[in-house]
Amino acid sequence: MAKICLVEDEQKVAAFIFKGLKEHGYQVSSAEDGGAAKELLQNQDFDLLILDVMLADINGIELCRQIRETDMHTPILMLTALGSVENKVTGLKAGADDYLVKPFHFSELLARIEALLRRQNVTGAENHVLNFDDLKLDTWSNVAERAGKQINLTAKEYTLLELFMRNPNKVLSREYIAEQVWKINFDTGTNFIDVYMSYLRNKIEKGFKSKLIHTVIGMGYILKADNSK
Repeated sequence: MAKICLVEDEQKVAAFIFKGLKEHGYQVSSAEDGGAAKELLQNQDFDLLILDVMLADINGIELCRQIRETDMHTPILMLTALGSVENKVTGLKAGADDYLVKPFHFSELLARIEALLRRQNVTGAENHVLNFDDLKLDTWSNVAERAGKQINLTAKEYTLLELFMRNPNKVLSREYIAEQVWKINFDTGTNFIDVYMSYLRNKIEKGFKSKLIHTVIGMGYILKADNSK
């Protein structure tokens, strides 16, 4: 099931949302402020972030902007008591994907979450199996297969492949890959990203019908179908 990070400093609201999401089968981690939220996001990968605007240590809008500096893909649902058009526009411009005004019915929150996860192709129990072309990745068993043949990957190669399969048809820069897989800033004076990409491509492409990971010169790498065949 999808993993959700809940950032809400009102304890009653947080407990209400946390309980409801758990009852609907979601995995939920919670934080009461921006600092705790950043720590969670650095140490775990989430499928969706629920972010309150009014936090004790940092404005949720600013936190959203900071998150978007390194993560352009995880859906963010903002919660706020401020329901004016201007406030909604500010949140969306900061990088939020949706905006829900308090007070709200839990059924509406659930519907918004399900809609955002559908956009990411991360719905229900199917989330643990990622598919692209003839490539398959089971994130529960950590098994990768191509055309039915199992591929043996190291831990970093597996994490690297999962990153691409969760972001198909998108160019991923070396900087973004370094941040997401190694949690470090990329040093342009090294080629370790290219080395690992070579390892991964060799394992998922050698002996198979087509290439899946392509180099975009000057930009990074992309997982896409090979239309040249």
